[in-house]
Amino acid sequence: MLLLISPINSEEALEAIKGNADIIDVKNPKEGSLGANFPWVIKDIREITPDAMLVSATLGDIPYKPGTVSLAAMGALVSGADYIKVGLYGTKNYEESLEVMKNVVKTVKDQNPDAIVVASGYADAHRVGAVSPWEIPKIAKDSGSDLAMLDTAVKDGKTLFDYLDIDDLKKFVDEIHGYGLKSALAGSIKKEQLKPLHDIGCDVVGVRGAACIGGDRNTGKIDRSAVSQLKDLINSF
Repeated sequence: MLLLISPINSEEALEAIKGNADIIDVKNPKEGSLGANFPWVIKDIREITPDAMLVSATLGDIPYKPGTVSLAAMGALVSGADYIKVGLYGTKNYEESLEVMKNVVKTVKDQNPDAIVVASGYADAHRVGAVSPWEIPKIAKDSGSDLAMLDTAVKDGKTLFDYLDIDDLKKFVDEIHGYGLKSALAGSIKKEQLKPLHDIGCDVVGVRGAACIGGDRNTGKIDRSAVSQLKDLINSF
């Protein structure tokens, strides 16, 4: 299970790198759960990240605007991102989500066939009117994406496990694997929740709060020792 850590700037990215994260995921929490950061921030972080370490970039909690989102995907790609992550926030159903993701996949793969496209839904989609989390695996498969992910849309202290139990999450992961794709799970994941996710075959776990001093994703800062502890814990499973 790979550890994805989400810094907001180069300073935090360096902490994640020194803590031996597997994926450096550039985001901007001020703009939402999967808020997009600026192209120059992605570029700067890619430049300080070792070549063997992957850099991910979120495109935001995106609207149902396939052209806008595709252009954002190109921006993240040329800024140096290896992973392009799309938060299907403003898409209300399978059809709208598929249209967005198909165009993002075409944009990305035409430019770089090796880049990885992530279709991300929300376990608490009902709170924001987004597409159901149970549609995400099929959207990922049918659009040609590489990963299907779940996060939480509303960051109010509740975690992924407040909306889906471990049996639900296993069903989600198993469906994705059945399509030959990888799975990613996030959503205020706590240290003690890593082992259950590992045990159901989750491929990538996304963390910010648990890697921050004080454990708060908004007011805390990513710390290399916290990242290292999470990485060591995963390696011990």
